[in-house]
Amino acid sequence: MTTTTDSSLDARGASSFEVPGGRGHRDRPAAKREGGMTFTHHLVLGLWALLVILPLIWTVYTSFKTSAEIQTDPFGPPAQMQWNNYSRAWTEARIGEYFLNTIIVVGSALIIVMLLGAMCAYVLARFPFPGNRIIYFSMIAGLTFPVFLAVVPLFFVLNNMGLLDGRLGLVGLILSYVAFALPFTVFFLHAFFSGLPEEISEAAAIDGAGDFRTFFQIMLPMAKPGLASVAIFNFLGLWNQFLLPLVLNRERSNHVLAQGLVNLQAQQGYRVDWGGMFASVVITVIPVLVVYVIFQRQLQGGVGPSTDK
Repeated sequence: MTTTTDSSLDARGASSFEVPGGRGHRDRPAAKREGGMTFTHHLVLGLWALLVILPLIWTVYTSFKTSAEIQTDPFGPPAQMQWNNYSRAWTEARIGEYFLNTIIVVGSALIIVMLLGAMCAYVLARFPFPGNRIIYFSMIAGLTFPVFLAVVPLFFVLNNMGLLDGRLGLVGLILSYVAFALPFTVFFLHAFFSGLPEEISEAAAIDGAGDFRTFFQIMLPMAKPGLASVAIFNFLGLWNQFLLPLVLNRERSNHVLAQGLVNLQAQQGYRVDWGGMFASVVITVIPVLVVYVIFQRQLQGGVGPSTDK
């Protein structure tokens, strides 16, 4: 008994020390490689951050300069803050009108596409029926369809429906936004609703909850991270949409911000107002930054593991 105990102690004691050429020495090169990869990743991410942040900072402080300062000293700071650039862009360049149109179009399309997309994804994920997979893969096929191939037939469809002229042109644009954002929304939310426990819906059914009540009061709140993430992605995509408004939105009074910036840039050849131009760009970018800063935690929680302790 004594010999066995001593030998086991010797074995444990010997295993607690690093032997030259053992595992401890083999782990050191791996740690060095891991440290080198971490430094490389940080370096690449730092360079990428500079490529994104520096042009944004330059655009912001350039928006407070006069057109003469922009042309003579494009990278220097403004001699005096030109706040009137923003007021001139908002009124004379009609950015305020375009901003309101964009809020109406994007806000309405976002509400409609989130409601329809969530309902469609929930049904396809939770209710097996004949043709379920055909409908799902048909929706996914919409992600592979280029937008520029659909704008010409879509133009004639909306024209025949009378949704191109007058204020109804905004309705046609909203429906077009919904149509092109719906496949991505269904694809994204389908995985979230598929992963929800089946026992919860069964318990709701036992308590007497119908399908609509189960969806709106139980399942929809449980999919909140996915809803927040896809809403942010849709907002960014719809806010920056350019091709659809360019082709389908003919009325000048219905123009959105993307069209307004293009018109303002085209006017620079006749009327030089670079300060107002840069101010208009900043006004266009601010809502996107605000939305991302406010909802970045929901975005991280929806597409990856939570960072909360």
